[in-house]
Parts: sequence; C-alpha cells; structure tokens
Amino acid sequence: MLENLGRSARILLLGGTSEIGLAILAALALPADSRVLLAGRDEARLVAAGKELPFAVSTVAFDALELDTHKAIVDQIFAEGPVDLVIAAIGILTPQEEIDRDPILGGRMIDVNFTSHVTTLVEAAAKMRAQRHGTIVVLSSIAAIRPRKANFVYGAAKAGLDAFAGGLADAMAGTGVRVLLVRPGFVRSEPGSAIVYSRAGGRRCRGGARRQWVGGLDPAQPQCARGGPSPRATAAVAPDAQVAPGALVLRRIVCRVGDRMRV
Repeated sequence: MLENLGRSARILLLGGTSEIGLAILAALALPADSRVLLAGRDEARLVAAGKELPFAVSTVAFDALELDTHKAIVDQIFAEGPVDLVIAAIGILTPQEEIDRDPILGGRMIDVNFTSHVTTLVEAAAKMRAQRHGTIVVLSSIAAIRPRKANFVYGAAKAGLDAFAGGLADAMAGTGVRVLLVRPGFVRSEPGSAIVYSRAGGRRCRGGARRQWVGGLDPAQPQCARGGPSPRATAAVAPDAQVAPGALVLRRIVCRVGDRMRV
C-alpha cells in the first residue's frame, strides 16, 4: 500500500462521514503515523468517525453545496503538505418521488453527487500533478450504468460522475496521478438503507481472478486477486447488468487502491 512512500501518508476523505469511505480507510494498510483528513458538514459526526480510525485524524469544514468555497478548501489542504490519496465519497440519495414533487431537490442532489466532485477534484488533480504523485478514488454507482425509473435523477448524476472520472483519468495520464472509479452495487449503508438488498455469485474479472459478491462490508470475506494495473479509470465492480444487484466488496476496492498507490 503506502508503506513504500518512505514517510507518513496523508489522506483526504471528501464526505467524511461516508460509511464506505470510512470502511476503506479502516481497511487500508497505512503507515502507523499516517494522517487522515475528514471533510464534511457535521463536526460532531466527523469527530466521532475519526475516533474509530487507527490514525491521527483532523476535520475540515466542507459543504458540498457551497461550490464557490471548494477551491480554497482544497488549496489550503495541499498548502499544508502533500496529499497521497483523495477519496471522493460525497453523496446523497433523494427519493425519486420527492424529486417528482419538488424538482429543485433533484437539482441539489446533482450538485452534491456530481458538481461538487468537479469543483473539488479538478483542483485536487492539479495539485497532485504538481507534486507528481497521488491517487484519486471516485465512488460512483452501478446506477450510472442502469438508471431506473425509481432513481433516474440519481443515476443521471452518477453517469455524469462516471464520464468526469474517465476524462480526468485521461487528463492525468503520464503525470503520476492515478484515478480509480468505483461503481458499487447495492450496499448495506445509510444511503442504501431503503433499497432492497440482494446477492449475486462470483464473476470472472481481469487476469482470471474472481470477484466475490458478499453481504455487507465484511473484511473477513475473501478478496479478489489483483489483476494487472490499468492506466485508465477502472470500475472496481462489474458494470454487467447481471451482476448489478451484488454488494460491494470492500477488499476488492482496497486491493485496487493499493495497486494505484504504489510508487
């Protein structure tokens, strides 16, 4: 993972109370003196989340809807030192029926789930390019591939995020900055709590390895063997419609993040 940096790692989680984001941090094999920055709105929840992590944690005031503040926040974070990993886990899930009644809610969800990634990650990528290394993990959704009538505005925002991440990966090619796009299926987490949970079997992935789709975010579950690295943004879960209902494999993401953080 990051042990070969020769110094402590510095990691930024945008959406600092995200259950998936926090689970990724907890599972990464980081140097003991690594520092984690949790960026979000609710200071109390950020502090509580930080106490559960085995690293030094600080909090950053960040509101996804305050778009004009994002560049300054990112600039300040990088001014305090290099950032090795940015995990973009900003997101909300507004029920489609509420959006049908008040379309403004749909616009706000798009600003959170898509626009805020543009206003933060373009600047973060530029800073990483200047430092000549870094990894950006973008948490999208399988809904980007198969938006349905029950969540088509959410799916549209995630489809835009997919396109953005792919373009960002191309723009960073050859700079030392890597982009990892993750499309989870249904996950046992707060945003997905109202969604019916289901399971699917394993499926072959690149290099003959096998993806395991298991219930929840259980680190004890088998992990997928690593395939070869890719210079482009990579989906950590299959976009295949037959597999879309499967749950996210935490260890699959962790091994992919590890691949992209080697220097």
